[in-house]
Amino acid sequence: MTRASDARTPLQTGYATRTGWEIIETAYDPDRIVASGSSLLVGNGYLGYRGTCVEWDADRYVACTVADTYDMADGGHRELCNAPNGLWSRLTVEGRTLDVEDQGVEFHERTLDLRDGTLARHTRWRLHSGAQVDVETERFASYEDLHLVPLRYVITTDRDLELTLWTGIDGRVWSLKGDHFAEVNSRERDERLVMETAMRESGLPLVVATAWRVPGGRPTSVETIESERHIGRRMTLHADADRPIVLERAMAVASGRDMDDPAAYVQAAVDRAMASGYESSKRAHQAKWEAIWNAIDVEIDGDLEAQTLTRFNLYHATIATPAHADHLPIGARGLSCQAYQGAAFWDQEIFNLPMHLHTRPELARNLIIYRHRTLDGAREKARSLGYRGAFYPWMSDRDGAEICPSYFFRDVSGRWIRSHFNDWQIHISPDVVYALWGYYRATGDWTTIVDHGAEIAFEVARFLASRAHLNVDKARYELIRVVGPDEYHENVDHNAFTNHQAGFALDVALQIYDDMTASDPNALTALRERIRLTESEVDHWRDLAERLYRPQPDPDTGLIEQFAGYFAHEDVRPEDLEDRLLDPGEYWGWPLGVAVETQVIKQADVAQLLNLHPQSFDADVHRANFAYYEPRTHHASSLSRSAYANLACWLDQPDQAYELFMRSCGVDLYNANRAVVGGTFIGGIHTAACGATWLMIAHGFAGLRFDKHRGLSLYPRLPSHWQRLAFSLIVRGQRFRAEIYPQYLKLAADAGNDAAVTLYVWDQAIDLEPSHIARVPTPTRARERTEPNRLPDDLLSG
Repeated sequence: MTRASDARTPLQTGYATRTGWEIIETAYDPDRIVASGSSLLVGNGYLGYRGTCVEWDADRYVACTVADTYDMADGGHRELCNAPNGLWSRLTVEGRTLDVEDQGVEFHERTLDLRDGTLARHTRWRLHSGAQVDVETERFASYEDLHLVPLRYVITTDRDLELTLWTGIDGRVWSLKGDHFAEVNSRERDERLVMETAMRESGLPLVVATAWRVPGGRPTSVETIESERHIGRRMTLHADADRPIVLERAMAVASGRDMDDPAAYVQAAVDRAMASGYESSKRAHQAKWEAIWNAIDVEIDGDLEAQTLTRFNLYHATIATPAHADHLPIGARGLSCQAYQGAAFWDQEIFNLPMHLHTRPELARNLIIYRHRTLDGAREKARSLGYRGAFYPWMSDRDGAEICPSYFFRDVSGRWIRSHFNDWQIHISPDVVYALWGYYRATGDWTTIVDHGAEIAFEVARFLASRAHLNVDKARYELIRVVGPDEYHENVDHNAFTNHQAGFALDVALQIYDDMTASDPNALTALRERIRLTESEVDHWRDLAERLYRPQPDPDTGLIEQFAGYFAHEDVRPEDLEDRLLDPGEYWGWPLGVAVETQVIKQADVAQLLNLHPQSFDADVHRANFAYYEPRTHHASSLSRSAYANLACWLDQPDQAYELFMRSCGVDLYNANRAVVGGTFIGGIHTAACGATWLMIAHGFAGLRFDKHRGLSLYPRLPSHWQRLAFSLIVRGQRFRAEIYPQYLKLAADAGNDAAVTLYVWDQAIDLEPSHIARVPTPTRARERTEPNRLPDDLLSG
């Protein structure tokens, strides 16, 4: 556990680290309760327990958010449930209840150990009598039993004292959209406390159990206390000076969506935890984390802050992912809170999936399967809006239903604003196809394409065919009335990102169709019969793909107009619009926000197009659009800076990329984004920014690329002060490790590989047999500049 004497390196906003493996909160800041609760989260993909103190209640944003508990409490918004708090604990000494906000706090520090996902806390109080009381806690969300959160609670005093410790289950939870519990029943059974609830919409149970033990001693008295939505024990303890009292606790939570009898399971789970003890549970949990870090870790020498932020984001990207299931999404805020209703956005495919794709590809496959499982929801959305095929929800729950509300933000008067995220942001469907084809390119898993991906791609092509308009005068198909990634500008035509993504999705659908015709005709026939796909439809897709308008760069400037009429808008910068705000919290976007009639954009849009389709444009186009759009970007989305960082790397500007990288990586730990925008709570961990950290490392600084003829290539460009960058990759089942130094790049193939891997490093072919190590010198700057337009090649052909 953390000690006051530990050496550390300061980070920003009250944090520090010692080795790059821990986040140390050096002091309590009441203004950071929301942010620190998210940043110091412990989780495992099934649950997320916020980084709050054990003595706190719901008014300080205590929450244990549980996956697959979608429920509607307010009649309009379905969100995940926050479970009753089974780790609630409160200590009373000399008639005084100890809290971190007390005047008598002499020392307070909390440490999130990223290596094993444990959160430790150490607080010291000086009482009016002069007595000193230290409380140290440690907890983790178990990866051995995903339903379990063990806790160790240690009390040390410098003199003999009588203590009263309250422990129990607090059912008075923080919830954004109302009370989700139609019924709450509590009971005591042996050494356990149990709270059973019934979710309001479904009636399914959500059950929490907790148990405790005091190794080596017993309280002098124990009394059960029960009140409305609270059940606990009041224990009287005698503390001898300088002899720690150790309390071990465990909380378990399960729902009726997990199993038939969650009450029996959680009681058995806490019994097992008590029988094995805290340290035994922790060792089993640590073994799971060791395997995870062996796959995902990124090592950066020469920059401890960047190292720490990178691991912080990889940690959160991991615990946000439901590795235990293929029917659940990665929520835009993971399991850090209920914001964005636990739903998947395009974030999942574009920002989260790539990291898993090259480190734990089975998780990437789970996300593809999730989109296949939710096809009926996408079909229903398309049908409800008058279209065919699959229109994937902007916010997708477990069933693929659209849960994005039509009214998300308020204007300065407090009135709700009608946003069209849920019916005009059509690029989500092509984004899903982009991801599934990227999965195939990286894994070679054609079976998953045949069994799942083909149906997705065909239904998305159907949707695009019904959504596109034929402009007879111009003899082209167009996509009008859309919202691109830049959400400040709604109801626009010819959004370049959307059109190119749509074209790519059509190309993929046709390629899959043609490849299945040649290699899997029986599977194709069965699929065509099941979804009633005709040859005339496929012929129409070919015509649509050929004649779909895909905006091109201006031949003189190289600029791609973000949407039709964008360049006619007022040309100002984001800082200019700050002075026009009537309220600092007002929403900037459509229909009445300050950015709507200007060229100020919320986030990367054309830059995101260049990130996903770099092969479509030469380096001069990249350079022109980076220079034009980045100063006009508000970066009000955590997704934004990563796109520009990658472009800066590809344009041989790694130090400028580094500045964008650090801003992107620090969005959560440094609390760079507001928790409330336009009257709506959108706090919590930005899981897309977490995934984008890996993207910036691998695609940006390491220059990871896929060329249609060569396969995998690396074109590293490190920031000038980095001494080494190292990470592992999996490509088509083969593992290798890359270590990048300023002078050379070292590649090592895993001994367990079953085939040779050919990689290209700065255009040099490297054949890696299993266990083989290759060392490639860094070319001179002059050689790097001989091919200024060398960008990733076409992703389509396999």
